[in-house]
Amino acid sequence: AAIQAAHPTAEVQLWATDEHRIGLLPLIRRVWAPIGKRPIAPVQQRHPEGTRWLYVCGFVRPTTGETEWWLLPKVTAVVFDQVLAAFARDVGAGPEKRLAVVLDGAGWHIGEEVHVPDGIHLIVQPSYSPELQPAEHLWPLTNEPLANRRFPDLTTLEDVQAERCLVLQQQPDLVRRHTLFHWWPTGG
Repeated sequence: AAIQAAHPTAEVQLWATDEHRIGLLPLIRRVWAPIGKRPIAPVQQRHPEGTRWLYVCGFVRPTTGETEWWLLPKVTAVVFDQVLAAFARDVGAGPEKRLAVVLDGAGWHIGEEVHVPDGIHLIVQPSYSPELQPAEHLWPLTNEPLANRRFPDLTTLEDVQAERCLVLQQQPDLVRRHTLFHWWPTGG
């Protein structure tokens, strides 16, 4: 409401963002198997290349199910600054379209290296409240093709995750069902 009051002629949208770490260590999940048959999930608990990570950065607009995704080698304030600028450009943030983005208070979100683009307004959620963050509910959806699988390297993992993110962009109803909380404002 404050953003709309400050910019009465602009469209205001409410988004949320967060990051999720994935890696070469497997995500083990229960699987269905016929009675008397042992389910098989070929995974390796220790990876020969060591523990290496990839980060999925997701932006979601819960009211519509729209998503924007970035796959990152690391998460720092400099990297988040670049992602925030790309997000603002890709969704058309500016004087006529203002975006309120809910995020947690991680150091890389609020560091001095982060320059908030025109049209973006960051709203830091209270500490220790991940249940209030709609973007946290994206991760079970992005993890789906990773469960009970072994990936030989980060490039293969990145390819599978990128494909999943593209699929999720085409399924806004699924995303909305997971991220639109009953108390989330529906005006933006």
